[in-house]
Amino acid sequence: MSKPAPAQSSIIDSEVEKFSALAAQWWDPDGKFHTLHKFNPVRLGYIRERASAHFNIAPDAAKPFSDLRVLDIGCGGGLLCEPMTRLGADVVGADASERNIGTARAHADALGLAIDYRATTAEELAAAGEEFDIVLNMEVVEHVADVSAFIGSCAAMVRPGGLMFVATLNRTLKSFALAIVGAEYVLGWLPRGTHNWEQFVTPGELSRALRDAGLDVQDTSGVRYNPLADAWQRTGDTGVNYLMLGARPAQH
Repeated sequence: MSKPAPAQSSIIDSEVEKFSALAAQWWDPDGKFHTLHKFNPVRLGYIRERASAHFNIAPDAAKPFSDLRVLDIGCGGGLLCEPMTRLGADVVGADASERNIGTARAHADALGLAIDYRATTAEELAAAGEEFDIVLNMEVVEHVADVSAFIGSCAAMVRPGGLMFVATLNRTLKSFALAIVGAEYVLGWLPRGTHNWEQFVTPGELSRALRDAGLDVQDTSGVRYNPLADAWQRTGDTGVNYLMLGARPAQH
């Protein structure tokens, strides 16, 4: 039987070009992605905590994800792929930007990390019948043309009993003030034009997209920057950044 044709791509070419232009800076902790380097520990902590509980993994296991296949969609330079690999996961890192994938592959090769990096899209992977225990969908949905369609393609790759983690920005006045005006124009944490506020996604919109794609929403957690600790922390406030966890029911 022939494989189904990929769904229409949700890629926005200008968004791919924007991050491709910054590809060489992914692994510079003081460069254009330094905020993401700061954000990484809270993302990893949330993934490890929730996945360990869901898959009944000992929280203190040295390689808790050794039996899990993981997709990081929109992986950029591999900032999540590498630690997930060190935690034992079999990782596929996918990004629409060839330059991002080149940077990610070179960095992993230099460290001797075996990561399956692919310059491709969620729609192409789903059409190829790829399946994963965990799909990481982190800081991507605010950069796609059709959130529901993109979530649908990603969710189609979540195996029964599997998880999808989503991190994104809420579309609120608070997020406009902090994530656009503050982070890009006042503090200079991000290059100007990194985000388009109109493309931000509310928790209600995201949860509906997950449910429409057959996933149950398990958790929603806010994330905020604590300037005193110089660190990102989880919070109950989803007004700016937030994490959402969806699970595909196990087959009976």
